[in-house]
Amino acid sequence: MDDLLDKLPEMDLMRSEKMTLVQLIIPVESAHRSVTYLGELGLLQFRDLNADKSPFQRTFATQVKRCGEMSRKLRFFKDQIDKAGLRCLPRRHELEPDIELGDLERKLADHEHEVLEMNSNSEKLRQTYNELLGFKIVLQKASGFLVSSNAHAIGDETELRESTYSNNGFIESSSLLEQEMKPEPLNQSGLRFISGIINKDKLLRFERMLFRATRGNMLFNQTPSDEEIMDPSTSEMVEKIVFVVFFSGEQARTKILKICEAFGANCYSVPEDTTKQRQLTREVLSRLSDLEATLDAGTRHWNNALNAVGYSLTKWVTTVRREKAVYDTLNMLNFDVTKKCLVGEGWCPTFAKTQIHEVLQRATSDSNSQVGVIFHVMHAVESPPTYFRTNKLTNAFQEIIDAYGVARYQEANPAVYSVVTYPFLFAVMFGDWGHGLCLLLGALYLLARERKLSKQKLGSFMEMLFGGRYVILLMALFSIYCGLIYNEFFSVPFHIFGGSAYKCRDTTCSDAYTAGLVKYRDPYPFGVDPSWRGSRSELPYLNSLKMKMSILLGIAQMNLGLILSFFNARFFGSSLDIRWCTGSQADLYHVMIYMFLSPTEELGENELFWGQRPLQILLLLMAFIAVPWMLFPKPFALRKIHMERFQGRTYGLLGTSEEDLDVEPDSARSHQGEEFNISEIFVHQLIHSIEFVLGSVSNTASYLRLWALSLAHSELSTVFYEKVLLLAWGYENILIRLIGVVVFAFATAFILLMMETLSAFLHALRLHWVEFMGKFFHGDGYKFVPFSFALLSDDNE
Repeated sequence: MDDLLDKLPEMDLMRSEKMTLVQLIIPVESAHRSVTYLGELGLLQFRDLNADKSPFQRTFATQVKRCGEMSRKLRFFKDQIDKAGLRCLPRRHELEPDIELGDLERKLADHEHEVLEMNSNSEKLRQTYNELLGFKIVLQKASGFLVSSNAHAIGDETELRESTYSNNGFIESSSLLEQEMKPEPLNQSGLRFISGIINKDKLLRFERMLFRATRGNMLFNQTPSDEEIMDPSTSEMVEKIVFVVFFSGEQARTKILKICEAFGANCYSVPEDTTKQRQLTREVLSRLSDLEATLDAGTRHWNNALNAVGYSLTKWVTTVRREKAVYDTLNMLNFDVTKKCLVGEGWCPTFAKTQIHEVLQRATSDSNSQVGVIFHVMHAVESPPTYFRTNKLTNAFQEIIDAYGVARYQEANPAVYSVVTYPFLFAVMFGDWGHGLCLLLGALYLLARERKLSKQKLGSFMEMLFGGRYVILLMALFSIYCGLIYNEFFSVPFHIFGGSAYKCRDTTCSDAYTAGLVKYRDPYPFGVDPSWRGSRSELPYLNSLKMKMSILLGIAQMNLGLILSFFNARFFGSSLDIRWCTGSQADLYHVMIYMFLSPTEELGENELFWGQRPLQILLLLMAFIAVPWMLFPKPFALRKIHMERFQGRTYGLLGTSEEDLDVEPDSARSHQGEEFNISEIFVHQLIHSIEFVLGSVSNTASYLRLWALSLAHSELSTVFYEKVLLLAWGYENILIRLIGVVVFAFATAFILLMMETLSAFLHALRLHWVEFMGKFFHGDGYKFVPFSFALLSDDNE
């Protein structure tokens, strides 16, 4: 038997790739190029030889810091381009040459200085423009509040303010705009006012504060500005409110001005003379026109500068990201004694040693180094990483398995079998070929747009769907297959493969659904006979069919797990870890129950085949023998091996081969370097045996979820079809029919195609993670993560 197993060919996907620990001795002058070429190859996982050092104590910390600063500048440019609404389009008609890191650093510094200076100037101009725009709005809106019935008093007060301006040093030839933008020095008596503009969201608090500060001795008027003003700091349009505050006294004026400053309100002096208002308005409009032209010219210059950056931004981001990754990797290497070479260690697949050696030779040649890179294999004590070569189809299933745990090095890979068993168990619960066609259309859509969607940045939900597009495809195909077996198309049966094997009991068929049917010819060739639908025996028949099928499928999959457990133990050379079948999974659930409760009684209608009763007794005896057989021999066998090994009667060679790098935790090798405690081993084996025996029954019962969810899906689909669609279609009103069709479509889409799909998906996940993989899968390994430029993302900046 062992010779036959040894002759079987190796399965590439069954176990992870064989890994080799290698050491690199790289001359300093070719170190950067060597690591760069290895990053392009992407088949070597470096070990960190400086784990005890902080990032700032490493050799290339300065270069990493420079790359980080350049990444910050590139993110700044990206934000500015997004803010301007531009697109980062690389040049198509000219190939931009590669740029050195130092030259790129200087170029980025120049571009950043230019953009920052333009932003500063633009912000100042925008601030001035906003002040003038606010002044224009105040001139237009506040004049209505200044109308007074006492025109002479207003004229006298205006003359008094003009003389006050003159006394404060304003020359007569100064423009009204320059005068009115200054604070208003009014006389010491009489009614005064302050006008301005404020954000709408601050108005209520502003008015309340003014009322409290003046103790109600003020009159507050407001009106919407009818124009939104851009906030230069956020580039958002803000709604403003024009206000005029009437008060009396210099003390109140001081308080109001301070409150206006605290709330960010812009205050303007508005002349009460209509002629001066018009003249001032003309000056403001003239200044606004000039500033608009200046701002437009600045915006065009800003866009041109950002476009110049945007043409090369993608290439620069890639260059900086790669350079930072190279220096991060170089920081994982150590200098040798002469300080002329860097020493590195890492894991690589055994098949990649030749490729890595060729890449290092090319790096030596391209860097004109007089000394080549030394590349040799090391012996390892620690367990290697786990690496599976996958494709578009198998990658999604491998990710499902890795979500539970990464396979131990060279452990049997459940993903190989999950490619078939996972979508099939899903389809057993979701079997309806109409719903399967809907899933198939969704999967085909994702596959048709695969090239386009793979280049886009998708949301979390869409990214999950796109990543599992082949999983959805297989689930859809298996659902169509199981739906044809169940003969359900949106819960409706069809005579696809010929006529029914049953006919009506009477001649008129009037009571066929109550009196039942009789079989008159050979069974329906494929799947469930459509005549079962609607008959009084439908539910008992489908219950029996799906329940038995679920248990048989569960027993088959769990036995597959036990077989893989045997191959795992044999592969790692741990014969004591081979699990024996207990016999408690030999038959259907009710037969199993009676086999334990009354093994010697007559079987009656529970008899499935001749000789069943003696076989049940034999299996029962085997089960009782298997439990102590699992419990007692292994601890004593381990103790014997330990005593022979460490008392000098048997000497074993030190294992240095790759097969000895990882062993089962309960095997003899795992106790070589520690004190043997038989009580601890016995307790561990007792727990393991109890868990296995109880799991043999509970895991079998867990597969009944296939039966339950399949029936639930079928009955729910029937309810929507009969109680919604057919009920609405029975009315002559076209509106009621339309409502019925819409409700049926939404119920099918959101409940059956979304919620039921998710439910069946999660239950199939549990059956694989617990019932199947729990028999043989440890999942305590760690994934092979090579240094590869293709694996770099935005998080690596």
